[in-house]
Amino acid sequence: MRYCRRCILPDTRPGVAIGADGVCHGCHSVARKQRSVDWAERAAEFTRVVEHARSHSHGYDCLIPVSGGKDSYWQVVKCLAAGLHPLTMTYVVAGQTDLGRRNLENLVRIGVDHVAVRVNPAVERRFIERAFRRTGTSGLPAHMAIYSMPLRLALRYDIPLVVYGENSAIEYGSEDESLAGAEVNRRWLDRFGVTHGTTAADWIDEDLSERELMPYVAPSAAELAQADLRAIFLGYYFHWDVQESYRVATAHGFCSREEGARVGTYDYVNIDDDFIAIHHHLKWYKFGITRSWDNLSVEIRNGRLTREQALERLRQLGDETPQRDIEAFAAYLGISVAEYYAVCERFRNRDIWTRRNGRWEIDGFLIQDWPWPADAASP
Repeated sequence: MRYCRRCILPDTRPGVAIGADGVCHGCHSVARKQRSVDWAERAAEFTRVVEHARSHSHGYDCLIPVSGGKDSYWQVVKCLAAGLHPLTMTYVVAGQTDLGRRNLENLVRIGVDHVAVRVNPAVERRFIERAFRRTGTSGLPAHMAIYSMPLRLALRYDIPLVVYGENSAIEYGSEDESLAGAEVNRRWLDRFGVTHGTTAADWIDEDLSERELMPYVAPSAAELAQADLRAIFLGYYFHWDVQESYRVATAHGFCSREEGARVGTYDYVNIDDDFIAIHHHLKWYKFGITRSWDNLSVEIRNGRLTREQALERLRQLGDETPQRDIEAFAAYLGISVAEYYAVCERFRNRDIWTRRNGRWEIDGFLIQDWPWPADAASP
């Protein structure tokens, strides 16, 4: 593993490539954004996008996919301020929390129309289990849904624009600079869509029929082109920062998690899904990091933490295995906790993990005195 010398992310994490200077593309990308992007010009570009949408509108000017999280608030507030008349849409996840539901209801009260879509729970559970066993990514169905359902709904209501939030190619970097633009397209989805390069058609079998997977089917490029439908990242046109979107959200009634962070280091991120910790847990096996590494790297890039402070924070956090969430997820799938860990072990990256004296360890780990646990069922 090679670690970025500016943040703490290793090159095992998808999207992280470290240059000859020892700095990852994500750090370079954020530095360029802070140093050289003409945000006034980008705002003017967005004004032209708004004008095009309004001139081609047949009711709703845009569709905004929302979960009720802080970024959803930021997107809605920005679009309303620009004079757009949006329809908001939520893919209701299987593990939606009470706090997530309340934040979503409050978001709608800002003054937008809203559609909630829920997949047949039996189909959703089977798809989640299949994705977990096959790719080690339990959140794959949700990611597939949020990049297909909004486009389908926009086509259905003849809405000319779909507005997503941040572009991961900008915030976490990409060796392909063409992906760090405004457009959401198939190439971006294959790289950053968290679907392992699959489409709904790749999951059809005797357990999941084509009809059952229909909600996850994205429109074709030809359909989108014929309708002149654009899907964009708002974070391309306006400076996206986790703290700023949180500030905007709280100003409009958003509530963070009183019990502290559910996963990672932010108590206002990943709070609307009971199973989100599972999605992030497998990063430990695959990449040798946790969600906290992502969050702390964001703080380093924004100048709010030093690298040394981030490492000390990781030492304080220690083992981040989400035991209660694992138990709840195993119960949801109808499997034992032991079987859950057995699946996880299939995705342990043997290029970085070594079994030594009853412990799994990473040679050259960034924190030299890390207390590797002896329990084989624990990372």
